[in-house]
Amino acid sequence: MELFSVEWFGALLSIILLDLVLAGDNALVIGMAARNLKKEEQKKVIFWGTFGAVAIRAVATIFVVQLLNIPGLMVVGGLLLLWIALKLMLEDKGHEEVKAASTLMGAIRTIIIADAAMGIDNVIAVAGAANHDNMLVIIGLLISVPIVVWGSTLVIKLIDRFPVVITIGAAILAFTASKMFVGEAFLKPYFENPVAKYSFEAAVVVLVVATGLLIKRSRAAKKAAQTAETAHKRAN
Repeated sequence: MELFSVEWFGALLSIILLDLVLAGDNALVIGMAARNLKKEEQKKVIFWGTFGAVAIRAVATIFVVQLLNIPGLMVVGGLLLLWIALKLMLEDKGHEEVKAASTLMGAIRTIIIADAAMGIDNVIAVAGAANHDNMLVIIGLLISVPIVVWGSTLVIKLIDRFPVVITIGAAILAFTASKMFVGEAFLKPYFENPVAKYSFEAAVVVLVVATGLLIKRSRAAKKAAQTAETAHKRAN
């Protein structure tokens, strides 16, 4: 991928969007972990907690990028991304309660550990979108993680107010997965025709988004039926 090309900037934008969509809940970890500290200490926690989270996530993502060079693992990574895309659309994100720390180092440690545990899907998605470019990984994380941290509840409110953001995020994940499939060495001969390549990528995106929306609609209908049945029983 040529540096600063249209494709390069497109991949960078995808990484930033994926980071914001997938890491939105991580922003709340900082507030929860540092809520018992003094205000002047909270600023230090935000800075060092963010620094540690960025460093660990960057190293983990670069490691995964290198793993994807192994034959066949692009397909495995793509399948995993499709699962993450569906999970993103279907799960109702609850904000896990994070134990508040009473010391500066305790809060920083809590933030870094929680971010590492919650960011696995993010690492895999960014590695796929980076297309073996470590510089893109670093730049994307340096831009997006601070936005998530200092944007905090703003990111969450945006997603809550505009649910379509989640669907867009899932579509980007599905597109990234499709790019991983067509980029796999032993599958490339099947996608040398541009029509076949772009048709496949579009089909993957449509299939994932349509499946997610259908399952959500089915769940909503089932929940409404159960609520109506419960109300009917109580009325009688």
